[in-house]
Amino acid sequence: MKTFTLTELNNKSGEVAEAAFRGPVDITSRGKRKFVLMTAEDFDRLRELGAQRAYRTDRLSGEERKLFLAGLDEVAARDGGDD
Repeated sequence: MKTFTLTELNNKSGEVAEAAFRGPVDITSRGKRKFVLMTAEDFDRLRELGAQRAYRTDRLSGEERKLFLAGLDEVAARDGGDD
């Protein structure tokens, strides 16, 4: 998964958006992961799967985090993204 800082998001918005077309993008602030940017299509797909709530990844258990990342990898593989 690509990672950009909030400053890079402001200064390189086109590059960040292009990366988000290939798969979810981490946005960090002061070295900590704060946001995930993804296409509306990926977001809608997550909602269709029953993801009705947003969770902070730093509050997930190790097993939950592993399942979440595996799901993101599945979406990226299915859509041809490989970042």
